[in-house]
Amino acid sequence: MENTVKYRKFILPIVVGLLIWALTPFKPDAVDPTAWYMFAIFVATIIACITQPMPIGAVSIIGFTIMVLVGIVDMKTAVAGFGNNSIWLIAMAFFISRGFVKTGLGRRIALHFVKLFGKKTLGLAYSIVGVDLILAPATPSNTARAGGIMFPIIKSLSESFGSKPKDGSARKMGAFLVFTEFQGNLITAAMFLTAMAGNPLAQNLASSTSNVHITWMNWFLAALVPGLVSLIVVPFIIYKIYPPSVKETPNAKSWAENELSAMGKISLAEKFMIGIFVVALTLWIIGSFIHVDATLTAFIALALLLLTGVLTWQDILNETGAWNTLVWFSVLVLMADQLNKLGFIPWLSKSIATSLGGLSWPIVLVILILFYFYSHYLFASSTAHISAMYAALLGVAIAAGAPPLFSALMLGFFGNLLASTTHYSSGPAPILFSSGYVTQKRWWTMNLILGFVYFIIWIGLGSLWMKVIGIF
Repeated sequence: MENTVKYRKFILPIVVGLLIWALTPFKPDAVDPTAWYMFAIFVATIIACITQPMPIGAVSIIGFTIMVLVGIVDMKTAVAGFGNNSIWLIAMAFFISRGFVKTGLGRRIALHFVKLFGKKTLGLAYSIVGVDLILAPATPSNTARAGGIMFPIIKSLSESFGSKPKDGSARKMGAFLVFTEFQGNLITAAMFLTAMAGNPLAQNLASSTSNVHITWMNWFLAALVPGLVSLIVVPFIIYKIYPPSVKETPNAKSWAENELSAMGKISLAEKFMIGIFVVALTLWIIGSFIHVDATLTAFIALALLLLTGVLTWQDILNETGAWNTLVWFSVLVLMADQLNKLGFIPWLSKSIATSLGGLSWPIVLVILILFYFYSHYLFASSTAHISAMYAALLGVAIAAGAPPLFSALMLGFFGNLLASTTHYSSGPAPILFSSGYVTQKRWWTMNLILGFVYFIIWIGLGSLWMKVIGIF
């Protein structure tokens, strides 16, 4: 029997959880004891998600079991949490994204972009983030986009130009393309509700804890201008501060043509995939107008993929990332929902808002965003960070007088952009960093610089744009 449990990594979450529980006699008078117990379990679970003594799904099941065992919620209420609409949207979108990988359509799209825009290295970078942008709406795992589709293309391209991580040639091309893809991936994740698994979680938390309703369309419209500006500006900034030594890539076009030739003509499965993706994207855009729920749209797309044979039921069963996400997201959302219902989050929001009393809401919101962003150095998962802080920070912003939808969206966007910090910040980070093309020092330094760029674009330009379109 192989035991993969890292018991030492249980020490910190257990100690912190028990300490909070032991402080119950000293809790604030406004907080109910049950809410305090729930807080202790939630904090311990989040810390365990960070230290990862076990996979996050297993950690969540343990937290779920303790929560029911001590009587904070009954079993009927607890298992109902697995029927959350937003979480099923994530699972369905995972299955849809499998179609891009299985059919080879994602790779074909990427190669066509390289063929069209790959005469210069900067053009290659823009083609890579362009593909990420196209795939993002139907790929809730930005880790899958970066690791499963984009990185193999980047690696092949770099090596074809003699750029390898270990022999001193990383700066020829590979380092620039790897880091540009990382940043482009974060930007596209921020642009669509369905482009990163944590976004629907933020949507659900905004609705359940602050009664703020985010739709696929208002998220997309609000992110459109700052997102597109970021996709144009950020690769260019990276090109200037971390330039590749190979700037002309005349062979990229012929390389892409050879790869496309090896793939052959577009298959029937790819054609079905294109058609179904267009249907899903259309329904996500107009769904709020014709009363078709975003999750229903995802179910429609999956049903069509199964009916056309693009995916088999075995493909669905094998998509472990979807089932894993369904379990641990459901548990964390349930815990956050209980913290709200038991009065803990309203109390916390009011307390922080009181401590920031006298400050105007724009200043409060900026302070909260900065805190949210830089506290991510302590997290190894954007989704865990969203689970831990999003609801409380949104409550503080609203209590300070900030427009609810504007605050919910802004914090939602930065739930993605805050990954521009470390090499362990989110799923794509360790995949791309471990390629060896970019050193840790360079990774952290450039992320620090680009963090300021995101503040200017998303808080500055983004606020003006959201004012224009009537978000606040």
